[in-house]
Amino acid sequence: MKIELSEKLQIDKDKILELYRQNKWSSADKPDELINALNNSHTLISAWDGDKLVGLANSISDGYLVVYYPHLLILPDYQGKGIGKM
Repeated sequence: MKIELSEKLQIDKDKILELYRQNKWSSADKPDELINALNNSHTLISAWDGDKLVGLANSISDGYLVVYYPHLLILPDYQGKGIGKM
């Protein structure tokens, strides 16, 4: 398994929603708000196994002192493999 990280913002909406659904996050029930929130994050990092989205993390920052990491999701089948630490 070779996981690659990306900072691209344009991620297929269906792949994002599947990741959130697999982790049972209620954000998947508000797809437009979720996508807008992720796209407006200070940083968005995604983890990929080929063309499969296996993880995602975002940060919100004031740009000076405070950074908050509200979302860190890994597909259940990929959890425990160190992807979140990457």
